[in-house]
This record gives sequence, C-alpha cells and structure tokens, in this order.
Amino acid sequence: MRYVIQGVTVHNREGRVRRDLVLTGGRLRMAPGSQGEGPLIPVTGRDLHLFPGFTDVHVHLREPGFSYKETIRTGTRAAARGGFTTLVTMPNLNPVPDSLETLDVQQRLIADQALVRVIPLGAITKSQQGQELADMDDMSDWVAGFSDDGRGVQTRALMLRAMREARRLNQIIVAHCEDEALTQGGWIHDGDWARAHGHTGNPSQSEWRQVARDLALARQAGCKYHVCHVSTRESVALLRQAKAQGLDVSCETAPHYLLLDDSQLKDHGRFKMNPPIRARADREALVAGLIDGTVDMVATDHAPHSPEEKSGGLRHSLNGVVGLETAFATLYTGLVLPGTLSLERLLDALVYRPQARFGIAPLEDWTLFDLGAAYDIQPDAFQSLGRATPFEGQRVHGQCLLTIHKGRAVWQDPAVFPQEAAE
Repeated sequence: MRYVIQGVTVHNREGRVRRDLVLTGGRLRMAPGSQGEGPLIPVTGRDLHLFPGFTDVHVHLREPGFSYKETIRTGTRAAARGGFTTLVTMPNLNPVPDSLETLDVQQRLIADQALVRVIPLGAITKSQQGQELADMDDMSDWVAGFSDDGRGVQTRALMLRAMREARRLNQIIVAHCEDEALTQGGWIHDGDWARAHGHTGNPSQSEWRQVARDLALARQAGCKYHVCHVSTRESVALLRQAKAQGLDVSCETAPHYLLLDDSQLKDHGRFKMNPPIRARADREALVAGLIDGTVDMVATDHAPHSPEEKSGGLRHSLNGVVGLETAFATLYTGLVLPGTLSLERLLDALVYRPQARFGIAPLEDWTLFDLGAAYDIQPDAFQSLGRATPFEGQRVHGQCLLTIHKGRAVWQDPAVFPQEAAE
C-alpha cells in the first residue's frame, strides 16, 4: 500500500520546505515521483510537519533487572510513538553497568530488542553506591558518559576523582544533583502546598547546593559536566553564571518542571518524581532559561513503575513518571502555541543540542506530526508499560503519525496508516 502525505512542512537545520511525501512498505520518500505500483492513498492533516527524530538523553528503560516496570521493547516503542529515535539510558539497573562485563548484559538486550537507537550511560561508582569509582576506562568507548542517576555522588573527593578520570577519557559527567543531608526526608517540594496538606517538603537547596559544589569541582578538574533534571531557579542562576565564565557545562530540564508548579499537585503517585515539581517562580526561571539557552535541552526522565508502585499517593509511591509519549505535545501546547517559545527553539532542545553535547551522530531519522490534531492524554493508550503521568486527561495539540528510524517506519498511527501498520 502506498500513501501520499500531502502538504508537509519539512524541517531541518537549514530551515523548512513544503513537500508531498510517499510512504510505502515502511519507507518514506521525500520526492514522490511516479515510481512504484498501485494507487496512491492520500493522507492529509490540518498542519503536517516532518521533524528530525528527537533525542532524549535521560531515559530509564528498566532492563536488565526490572522488566515488570518496562522493557527495552516497550520503552523504545513508546519512544517511537512520541517521535524519539535516539535514547540515552540511565544506569540504575540490575546489574548496574559499572564494568565492561555488566555493560555487556545491557548491550545484548539493546541489540536484540530496541526499535530505536539506544546508547547507555555507565555508572560513576561501583553498583552506584558512591564508595569507589566504576571501571570508567573500560566502558568509555561504549557509553555516552557517566552517571549515578537516582542519587547524587555525596562525597566531594570521589566526585573530583570521577571528574578527573572523565577528563582523561574525554567523557562527560552526567550528574543527579541531590545532597541527601539536605532533603529533610521530604517527598515533594518544601513549599506552601506541602505545608497546607501536611507533607514533608524537600527544599530547593538539596539540589542547588550540590550544583554549586559540582561546578566548583568541574572548574578544578576541567571536565565536561552536565546537570540532570534541573528544577530550581537557583540552579538556573548558577548555571547561567558558570556558562558566562566559560565552564564546559550544560543542563537539561523535563516537561513537568517547565509546565507545572506545586500549586497544581494532587495527592496521587503520578505527581511524584525526584526532584519534585517546585514553585511557580522555579518554573518561570526554567522557562526563561530554556528561552535564553541556559537550559540547553529538554529530556523526559521517563521512569516507569508498576501500578502498585504508583498507588501510594505522594507519600508512599515510588519516584518517577513516564514522558516519552507526551513530551512533544505537552511542550508544543504549553509553550509554543501561546508564543512563549519558538518551534525552532523547541526542536533545538529536542534534537540538535542533545546530539551536539553528547557527541551523538545525527541519523536520517524523521518523525511526522499533525500539529493541528487535538486530543486528551489517555495513559491506557500508551505503548509504555508505565501509566503514571501528571498530564493525564489534559487536552493537547500535536499527534505523532509516523516515526522513521534508519530508513524504516518504527511507528505508524494505525488510524492513519491502517494497512501499513498491519504490515
């Protein structure tokens, strides 16, 4: 079956051009021509755009070790449905990829199961216990960088050693910044909502004080340094200052920090993640940082859990929400449509800056969105095994119709390409 997709705005770094495209046998051609047999079935939409495949540098695929939460197959299918064709995965797995031997366990699963490109991060410390360095040298050629995501490296001396080793290897340290001595045992932001509803709050300083520590260490070590899931206005200010001083630093934030604040919390596990959703002033600072480039990129921190693990409300649920299937639509709806952020800057944050910062070679990957399509986010329709999202039920614009990875379709909306999807 051959489909002609009509009136598509095609985006790349040089700009945009309007074209008709042909999809046949899972392959997309930019110039339709008259090749092929059989009729062309027209596909139209209100506002069709073809973007380069998105890159997410902060994803938890849960395999090996936790396949009841997510598998590489389900996670990469969710990525494809959301327009993502490259994922950088976090190392809190079992076994932890802290040596070439344990990394190989993950790599074999990726080679066998992944529908899109998946690049692991190696652990900074053995078993992510923060006691001694992992085998960074052995893993360096096979990973996108090093992280102990899920917890911060608590010891200043050990982090300095890790940074010096990363510099020797020309690698990047990807830091979860959280000073455990300052969290107060809190599970949501230490703000008005927490106090009004009887919850223990996690103060902003638990993040930004470790950001400040690490920036000083990165200056001393001379290494490439990246901050995960920035959530506080103080962190944004520190990173803006560090960049102005010429430090080789970058950072990411997630859609829920850009679009939500703690006044919108509900006592449900789908609102619990680490770091927590913070105050309105923090959200506004993050948006401003994204606009001016202080916040380099957006990553989902896609972190699926089982329904039981997310059923304990804010107090007792595990930290983590899913985001691969909602990221573009929520950001487009919440920031681009109101005119807060340009579509070009959003693409920069989802494609070009992540690739450049992590040394990821661009592929001829594409994702087709109908920006005119409006729908309600329904977790039951997710391809991910995870269902917990703070955006459940929200009305959004921008539906992914097709994703192409290495020349072949890895996602087709079955309502738009029914026979193609069946193939």
